[in-house]
Amino acid sequence: MIPVRATGLLAEFAEAGVLSAADVHVALRLSRLGNERSETVLLAVALAVRGVRTGSVCVELATVADSVVPDEDAPPVELKWPADWTALADSPLVAVGAEAPWRPLRLVDGLLYLDRYWQQEQLVRRELDARAHPVPAVDLAPLAGLFPGPSPDRQRLAAAVAAGRWVSVLTGGPGTGKTHTVARLLKLLQAQPGPPLRIALAAPTGKAAARLQESVQEQAAAVGLPADLTASTLHRLLGWRPDSRSRFRHDAGNHLPFDVVVVDESSMVPLTLMARLLEAVRPTARLVLVGDPDQLTPVEAGAVLSDLVHRPADAGDLGDLGDLDDLGDEERRQLRNGVVRLRVSHRYGEGIGGLAEAVRTGDADRVLEMLSAQDGLSLVAGTGELEAEVRRDGDELRAAAVAGDGAGSLRLLGRHRLLCAHRHGPYGVSGWNEQIGRWTGATPGEWRPGQPLLITANDHENRLYNGDTGVVVETAEGPRAAFSRSAGVELVPLSRLSSVAAAHALTVHRSQGSQYEAVTVLLPPATSAILTRELLYTAVTRASRRVRVVGTEESVRAAVGRQVVRASGLRRVGSDGG
Repeated sequence: MIPVRATGLLAEFAEAGVLSAADVHVALRLSRLGNERSETVLLAVALAVRGVRTGSVCVELATVADSVVPDEDAPPVELKWPADWTALADSPLVAVGAEAPWRPLRLVDGLLYLDRYWQQEQLVRRELDARAHPVPAVDLAPLAGLFPGPSPDRQRLAAAVAAGRWVSVLTGGPGTGKTHTVARLLKLLQAQPGPPLRIALAAPTGKAAARLQESVQEQAAAVGLPADLTASTLHRLLGWRPDSRSRFRHDAGNHLPFDVVVVDESSMVPLTLMARLLEAVRPTARLVLVGDPDQLTPVEAGAVLSDLVHRPADAGDLGDLGDLDDLGDEERRQLRNGVVRLRVSHRYGEGIGGLAEAVRTGDADRVLEMLSAQDGLSLVAGTGELEAEVRRDGDELRAAAVAGDGAGSLRLLGRHRLLCAHRHGPYGVSGWNEQIGRWTGATPGEWRPGQPLLITANDHENRLYNGDTGVVVETAEGPRAAFSRSAGVELVPLSRLSSVAAAHALTVHRSQGSQYEAVTVLLPPATSAILTRELLYTAVTRASRRVRVVGTEESVRAAVGRQVVRASGLRRVGSDGG
């Protein structure tokens, strides 16, 4: 849709599917406030708004023409990009440089920001720099007992690094032992002299927080941690404020009362929330960020975890961390920033592990080779195999659900899942949920035994969270929704579920944090802008035994070769983004 009032470059870029009506509206409104008439400036403003909408913190003007991808439904148009952006320097809308007085936008070293996001990025940079100095000496002797025998991957190193820094990052793919390492880090810190350790566990979503709590509690008895450790969402940890969507009770003037804060699934934390977290954590408290930077990035602007992993580091002594001979130059650079990546997954075998690594490193030839020759991996063009598997699994699931076997139904539900890149269209979840429903005999609008359910909004009363999945089972009291809990199966009356949808298929985004024995990944055409390396990596690492990719060789190559581009100044040296 082309905005009615758009003219010149704004209209041209809107027609080409680069700018949305909202992008143009903001640019035109600011132009009236600042009496700005330059088409180049207005285009730059709209692109800055678009950047935030698509997940970037800023726009890198020198490369924006190569990085912008028009909407796939827009007609092909050869865009006429401005020859230069020098008009921005004289615009009343743009503050040029880090020290310039406030204006709605800020241009620093070729990066154009909406000023709000510039300020948040600077806050994150300042907090990280202020916490870069070492903590008081920590006795690392207990690590030998917490990680007995040969060093397990780099878990012992990760615990030592996190114990010796105010901010640390523990990364790695699914099943590499991140929670195992966190539990032993907490025990190490608990063993240090001083008052009892005050611990906070958090995650960006309720589903991730519940999973973190269960995982840590499973480890608690083995290492001697308190059995009542609980986790919350980051929003709840920081304290909701009814008068603000981006401010919290805990901030720079009212710090969180904890000695160590562990945040799981940190790859899903956007810039705004990370800025609020950093200012709320006491300067003398440890912050441990846990996550996989190679997975899909947050829906909102920023990819802070990835920025921290790739942030430049000063050369210097790594200290007394033991034998580091097997670390490469890149890993040593990351180590200087407090980043340790675990490499060995215990969740899946060499097949899926090798496929995930080939995707992660951008080796399309290796990905295609493994999909054609490795047991448990396949690339197919049609959905015949998928239909046969869905019908077979659906019959077994329905039989278990009719028999009232909640545990068995949930186990069968975890056997296989179809993952889609899109929500709508021929490659989208909505259509494929209907198709699979027809294959399995589901009745539209009616919940029958064996139907998978997806919770689509947090439900604190029932302790269900956005992204949780369950299945309808028959009981003596009538149909119930069965959900997996650490203590077993919980049955919830369907009448108590307010935000629920069918879950025969899920988007890859929705599947983050979940695990299945097998996944089928439905890839859209290579021209789809949503088809990226991060999406394919996230999808294949949801499986523990088998991966089927439905698509073409061209779509696989497009996915492996196209990384999510999120412009940010955090990866640059210097406090001014330059």
